Amino acid sequence: MEETAEASPATAAPKGEPVGLVKPVLGHIVTLEEVPDPVFSGRVMGDGFAVIPTDGTFRAPVAGKLMLVAKTLHAYAIKADNGAEVLVHIGIDTVKLKGEGFIGLRDQGDRVEVGDPIVQVDMAAVTPQVPSMATPVLVTNSKKFAVSAVDLGATDGEPVVTVTPK
Repeated sequence: MEETAEASPATAAPKGEPVGLVKPVLGHIVTLEEVPDPVFSGRVMGDGFAVIPTDGTFRAPVAGKLMLVAKTLHAYAIKADNGAEVLVHIGIDTVKLKGEGFIGLRDQGDRVEVGDPIVQVDMAAVTPQVPSMATPVLVTNSKKFAVSAVDLGATDGEPVVTVTPK
């Protein structure tokens, strides 16, 4: 992939530098207010954006260390190189499926780069069993980071938000 000026914030960033978060999955970008769960729409767990997925391959939205892969594979967290902690939560109430329809592709502790596949979801099997496949992407330590306005028109590989240390 050729790096452009627009995409460069989504690359590795040292501590103290801004970093861009890209969509972790193909789909339509929405604001957190559009997620049908008050924990996410109310920003209880952090600030960010969500994606309504059209594909089942969920990827790293930022470079860093894979700090968490839930046993049920419905969520994963990456500590970005600048210290931001980024949670990707695949769908709403997907934890109740206990991993059924999910395949882990990476292990907790792995170093990941932007776009690296982390979880594969059988969308045909999972989607009918949950209220929504809206996938929040949250900066869980957002008290330490400023999260920019959501770029609803960001294309694949372009930052949807920029995360800057406060």
